[in-house]
Amino acid sequence: MTAAPSLAIRLFGTEEPVAPLRILKAGALTAEFDAGNLRHIRFGGVEIIRAISFIVRDRNWGTYNPSLANLVFDERPDGFTITYDALAGDGQQSFRFSARIEGDSAGRLDFSARGHAETDFLTNRTGFVVLHPIVGVSGRPVTIEHADGVIEDGRFPDVIDPVQPIMNIRALTHEAAPGVSVTCRMEGDVYEMEDQRNWTDASYKTYVRPLALPWPYTIASGDGVEQAVRLSVDGTAPAATSGASATSVTIGEVIGTVPPLGLGLDPSEIADTLARADTLRSVGAKVLVGYYDPAKGHDRATLAGIAEVAKALGAEAWLEAVIVSVEGFAEELAALGRTVAELGSPFSTVLVSPAPDLKCTLPGSVWPPAPPPRAMFEAARQAFPGVRLGGGMFSLFTEMNRKRPPVDLIDIVSFTTTAMLHAGDDASIVEGLESLPAIALSARTIAGEKPYAVGPSAIGMRMNPYGEAPFANPGNIRQAMNFNDPRHRGLLGAAWALGYVARFAEGGAETVTLGGTTGAFGVVSVPQDWPQPWYEGRGGLFPIFHVLRGLARLAGRPLRPVTASPAIEGLAADTPEGVELWLANRTGETQTLSLPRPARDAVVLDADSFVAAAADADALDTLGRASATSSIALGPYAVARLRLS
Repeated sequence: MTAAPSLAIRLFGTEEPVAPLRILKAGALTAEFDAGNLRHIRFGGVEIIRAISFIVRDRNWGTYNPSLANLVFDERPDGFTITYDALAGDGQQSFRFSARIEGDSAGRLDFSARGHAETDFLTNRTGFVVLHPIVGVSGRPVTIEHADGVIEDGRFPDVIDPVQPIMNIRALTHEAAPGVSVTCRMEGDVYEMEDQRNWTDASYKTYVRPLALPWPYTIASGDGVEQAVRLSVDGTAPAATSGASATSVTIGEVIGTVPPLGLGLDPSEIADTLARADTLRSVGAKVLVGYYDPAKGHDRATLAGIAEVAKALGAEAWLEAVIVSVEGFAEELAALGRTVAELGSPFSTVLVSPAPDLKCTLPGSVWPPAPPPRAMFEAARQAFPGVRLGGGMFSLFTEMNRKRPPVDLIDIVSFTTTAMLHAGDDASIVEGLESLPAIALSARTIAGEKPYAVGPSAIGMRMNPYGEAPFANPGNIRQAMNFNDPRHRGLLGAAWALGYVARFAEGGAETVTLGGTTGAFGVVSVPQDWPQPWYEGRGGLFPIFHVLRGLARLAGRPLRPVTASPAIEGLAADTPEGVELWLANRTGETQTLSLPRPARDAVVLDADSFVAAAADADALDTLGRASATSSIALGPYAVARLRLS
């Protein structure tokens, strides 16, 4: 093991190489070619479509990474053509397809695919997916051509639609910029749209095959699929700007207060957490949210352990209680309430969810048997007198949006998120931060006059509502639906965490609980049965530790919104010493920022300070400082704390 980690480990927590994106150009039309699919399709620099992908998924909604062969690029000044063959599958099944992508300077782009199953192929979706961006699109008009030829005027949702906002689609036309209209035509099957902000994706997703049809479904051996997506642009490309301008950071007026931060606790982490209580206490989390599920063997000792950890960390103890019985839910709640009372009633907030709600019920499907929501919360109120009672979903915001709790019977609404349900690449993870204001707006709409809390959330996925479990990821790679995701341990995870807290703080969350203590979503490294490159054998602190510790100190302080370029996440708060400004670069390129006024000190958590920060809980107070600076350069995924003059 080397004394210092590689740059890849510092940034991403993994040595897995990433192939550079290839930029395709045809006049004003550009697109990024990424492993056989297209991203960030632009016309005159304006993003018109976020992505077009031909995807092959398994029965658990996991997306295969196809192997490409016979990849040919024909690039000309006025157009491009790409062709390739691909094979997707695993040891049990395989699907082979060929693709052709053509673009021209008139703003036309065609992406077609033809394939067949080499074996009987069990899948939840095989075919095209189109992503429309949300920035500049949310709430805006769209013209819908349905599969039967009927044309209708509609709008992209503002508040997140819990089901499918647009159905039975053949084509969608929207204005991407003043005077620039884009039509996306989808052929080969019936398409429908879901609001992907439900899953913290920064897009509206139009996909093949209606969810009302049975899934998973089998493509019989030898049966084929033939589909196409065709884009056309009507209008003149916006004039290109001349040269790059300096990025200025703007701090707005006070809009509220910085919410207290929490940490999640899985019972499997109780012993390791207690062993490192002194370090974890220094994070300053005000809340510890412990998970309790009798189906996983959790019992009285589990409840006592959660309470002991909360006391050791100096945090308020919250309980996420899963109720496994359907017919006997009231008796189960009463028994749990008695056990908690015997332990001294250590939980100030009790969040309740029936076990069936840990799994997804897709639109059009029959809901499984579960306790009636109103009766369940009435029973919970009796079982836990004097505590704050909460409801929502322990899985994802998506499921709460589809099955909303009886808000009049509870005191607080809670939900969690993951950053990587549909895509596991770096860009998708950080772009997902763009969806959080809409989630906050939608959560406030659901909660009404009641507060809402963001429950234990991370880049990785703590439970899989759509399949058996998240991916264990023994190879330490980038992939959707990871349980232990390597980016959590890198600087990308720290930058993501700052953006996550900042956006929910601006969105009015009462508390924001991130990650965990010592596990896959933790802030300190302990021995695990999954890879932790460089940390293995030496322990240490992940970069996210320092971000959460710094932001936890600001709890209750007046909050000010921060505006900068799309590459920057930011949060500012008033303190007795002046304005404290936090900035994060969410990209892999250095960003130079002009500050609203000089900073009397600036501390940067970046690739250069990574090793020192891993060894020192007080790193942001002891690292070398730059003083009296009016600008700052942030390296890839760097985070800065600045105290302004």
